[in-house]
Amino acid sequence: MTQAVNWQKSTFSGGAEGNACVELAAIPPHLVGLRESDTPTTLLTTTPTPVTHLLHHIKGAR
Repeated sequence: MTQAVNWQKSTFSGGAEGNACVELAAIPPHLVGLRESDTPTTLLTTTPTPVTHLLHHIKGAR
């Protein structure tokens, strides 16, 4: 049985028209999925560690 994936957009994506943002999802058992809203069929999967490093880098760049 395939489990549903809950995609989440950044709170910084705003409410404007269009789908210009990156979405993240936990993909069981131990992966993270990334996709761009305007091309949701293109999917990148990785482990949580690289995504955590990326987010820490982005947050530290402000």
